[in-house]
Amino acid sequence: MKMNRITSRKILPRIILTTCLACIAIPTSNGDRVLSQAESSVTITQNPKATTSKAEADRLREQARQQSQAKQYSEALKSLEQALQIYRSLKDRSNEAKTLTNLGQIYRSLRDSSKAIAYYQQALDITIQIADLQLQSNVLNSLGNVYNALGQKQKAIEFYQQSLAITEQTSESVCAKSPKDKSCIVIRDIQRSSLNGLGNIHNSLGQHQKAIEFYQQSLAIAKQMGNRQGEGLVLGNLGNIYDSIGQPQKAIELFQQSLAIAKQLGDREGEGTMFLSLGNVYNSLGKYQEAINFYQQSLVIAKQLRDQKSIGSALGNLGSTYNSLGQYQKAIELFHQSLVIDQKLGDLQGEGITLGNLGNAYYYFGKSQKALEFYQQSLAIAQQTNNRHSTAIWLNNLGNVHNSLGLYQKALEFYQQSLAIAQQMSDRNGEGKLLGNLGNTYYYLQQYPKAIQFYQQSLANAKQIGDRQSEGAWLNNLGVAHHYQKQYLKAIEFYQQSLSIYQEIGDLDGLGSALTNLGSAYTISRQYPKAFDYYYQALATVQQIGDRHGETATLKNLGYLFTTQQQPELAIIFYKQSINVSESIRQDIRGLPKTVQQSYLETVADGYKRLADLLLKQGRVMEALQVIDLLKFQELEDYLKNIKGSDRSAQGVRLLEPEKVISDKLLAVSFENSPEINNQLAKQIQQLPKSEINKVPDYLQKIPQGTALLYPLILGDRLEIILFSPNTLPISRTVKISPKEIETLVTDFRATLLDTGSEDYKEPAAQLYKLLIKPIEAELTQAKATKILYAPDGILRYVPLTALYDGKQWLAEKYRISNLIAYTLFDFSPQPKNTLNILAGAFGGKAGEKKFGQNALPATLTEIQAIANSFQNSVTLAEENFSRQAIESNFQNHNILHLATHAEFNIGVPENSFIIFGNGDKIRLNEITNWQIPNIDLIVLSACQTGIGKLGDGVEILGFGYQVQKAGAKQAIASLWKVDDSGTQALMAAFYREFQKGDITVTEALRRAQVSLIKSSNFNHPNYWSAFFAIGNGL
Repeated sequence: MKMNRITSRKILPRIILTTCLACIAIPTSNGDRVLSQAESSVTITQNPKATTSKAEADRLREQARQQSQAKQYSEALKSLEQALQIYRSLKDRSNEAKTLTNLGQIYRSLRDSSKAIAYYQQALDITIQIADLQLQSNVLNSLGNVYNALGQKQKAIEFYQQSLAITEQTSESVCAKSPKDKSCIVIRDIQRSSLNGLGNIHNSLGQHQKAIEFYQQSLAIAKQMGNRQGEGLVLGNLGNIYDSIGQPQKAIELFQQSLAIAKQLGDREGEGTMFLSLGNVYNSLGKYQEAINFYQQSLVIAKQLRDQKSIGSALGNLGSTYNSLGQYQKAIELFHQSLVIDQKLGDLQGEGITLGNLGNAYYYFGKSQKALEFYQQSLAIAQQTNNRHSTAIWLNNLGNVHNSLGLYQKALEFYQQSLAIAQQMSDRNGEGKLLGNLGNTYYYLQQYPKAIQFYQQSLANAKQIGDRQSEGAWLNNLGVAHHYQKQYLKAIEFYQQSLSIYQEIGDLDGLGSALTNLGSAYTISRQYPKAFDYYYQALATVQQIGDRHGETATLKNLGYLFTTQQQPELAIIFYKQSINVSESIRQDIRGLPKTVQQSYLETVADGYKRLADLLLKQGRVMEALQVIDLLKFQELEDYLKNIKGSDRSAQGVRLLEPEKVISDKLLAVSFENSPEINNQLAKQIQQLPKSEINKVPDYLQKIPQGTALLYPLILGDRLEIILFSPNTLPISRTVKISPKEIETLVTDFRATLLDTGSEDYKEPAAQLYKLLIKPIEAELTQAKATKILYAPDGILRYVPLTALYDGKQWLAEKYRISNLIAYTLFDFSPQPKNTLNILAGAFGGKAGEKKFGQNALPATLTEIQAIANSFQNSVTLAEENFSRQAIESNFQNHNILHLATHAEFNIGVPENSFIIFGNGDKIRLNEITNWQIPNIDLIVLSACQTGIGKLGDGVEILGFGYQVQKAGAKQAIASLWKVDDSGTQALMAAFYREFQKGDITVTEALRRAQVSLIKSSNFNHPNYWSAFFAIGNGL
């Protein structure tokens, strides 16, 4: 699914805004300049003193010209201000106007638009008073440039048209005498510049054909007047327009022509600009290495010229390319370098663009909160500078972030605000993309008919403005929406149209998506040979452009295709390859793909499950166990984004020797010969020793005696229970039960656990014991297991394993149980026992009152006081003193962090889950890794709850465990629901009483505390003791 991110690519201003080169030039000291008719009639040379003063003013203007060329803008401003005072003292109105114009141009270069406009306006008033039409037309043209840059397109058009009217009127009389006359050359150059400016505006508004007409007129004038520099500028702008309408090859031709002219003229700045433009078009084609090469050449030239602004532009564009490559850290570094330059130059608009680009990088890096901060800063600058175009861009991007957070209504609000601005500005290009983004949001809301309406509007817009690339994208998205409505023939029709466009314009990124989508549509339509052909074309395409996210999806889809063909051995190879690519991406810490393509048959995580399913059916349990463990990483990736795998997970799934042979020549497999290859592969695998197929990884051989790994896996038609213990091969047991039946069992069990007045909890507890433990009961006994490392799947994460009942005992009475994130993250080495230094915080408040929207927790004050009384080295913080900053500033001196406060782990995005402090501060789940706490052995959350409102897949619980471990803490204790104050105090008091005895683990101390409550008279209901679970590195 294509999510449009309207970006601001930093391109050197001379391509976007051209000015009359001859007319703005500051005169040379020898008087070689263009005089207007009005200026030449002023006789000031009769006064020797006046002549001397004027010569000094002329010298200062020449000095300013040289300083401006050297980008020494501060010095140039000083020189011009001095010259202005002299011209004013001489009452030389013509040169006063020219100097004011020059000052405006300097401030325009500094992107200080308000000052530029003020100086231009003063100059314009003078030119009207002295009736200097030539100078007046130039100032009007300059005002058009600055309003265009501000995004005030209509106002810019008015100024350009006024300038154009004057130049057309005066050129007839001036140029009729001699086309080579200096005045004629100046007038025609102003005319060319205004036409170019009008072309820029209509291009930005998506009125591409009109823009091309203006550019062609401008180009004709440049050629007629022999203005090679002007010709190169217009060719570059024509290149930009063909790039924006999805004709990259035409754009490349025009950029190359412009580059050749720049080289011929020795225009190094022009060369740098064209290298930037060529980089942009190759970037949009997904040819990132070529783009980087061009940007690097531009950067070299900018550094040679000591042009800080161009250096910033090149760095920014390099950052955008590394962002497209998924190398977000590198992109962020480059954007920060660019930002320093923007701020040093005082370039507020450039700063806004770079801040927005940083937002883009953090957005794709999966750091949504950070992205929001940068977009808000960009938006504030755009509004401050009254740049409506940029305002629309950052509103759109804020919509994108809220979409990714699942806050769809908020996203719709941002898109509508942005759309209103685009429509007011007649920005057809931006309007089309925003209509498409509204369509995307309704697609995510599964309101497909409404999504289709917006996509159709976007498509009509793209066709009208000739934007072929967007046309291909919206056709693709129309196919997606129809696909999800099971209108497969219609979906295929749209995909085919999209494919044709992408082939025509050479967009390999879009081509890979369209081919994959066609493969999916033909698979679900059971036209398997066609599906195979399209998938193979897609695979070749995504591998060619290095799109590893696309490669993952296509390999996975091929795995599904061969599963439908009853060719499990080949399906396993494709699924394994898909997973290995995913794991290699994760190792590089790459986040969201540039273009988010939905998989129609299954999510990425479902691909892991399908592979595990196939392996289990073939009795390849050890391989399945590895895949299920990697599934945990993929679920975390889907939830948290940018999960960096461990050295173990980076190895992916091991290919057996016969599989390696086939995998090296996957593209040589055809649909016709696949059954034969599958049969050969099956025979070769059957001949392998069982010890080879179920080879136990080295790190799993370190699992301590008496410990068992328990992995349940919920599949479409059954529950698989995998058990692994030392010195044995893993086993799997199958229970025929549907996911819906499991959900009912879990929901009913949770209901009895949450009701302390209910005595019906033993029956569902026994049912779940029969489901999860009974099938492996004998093996647990045989292994003499006393400890269970439990890695639940899906909705089972909401079930406290300790509260399962065998008819005589609770599981907490028989086993020490710790929840596992993934065994590839588990450290089996013994943990040293440190002196307990506890940092405890309490939410507090008075009974019955509300604090920060939450119920007060007065008993938490007693809870932490009990800790302070029991442990000498403890520090307690209560209520207002219990702030995020206070906790973070005390990390280093403690090894246990006890937070007696509200915490919620909710379904949806990680931003929905949080811990709240006594002063109202919050830390969200996705921010926990900002804590650097390698010295913390244990985090205790004594008042948290999960599954509020409804149960999901429990990934928020998995996410909490991962974030805590990634931050550096070794283990955590949390609760699945909020236990009442007295029960919590009793459990926590018992836990710390046991834990301070000495040589005892966190998990064992928790187990003993739970058993003590089971045997008590007041708190023996499982509501009080089973809510608490340990997760992380601990036995």
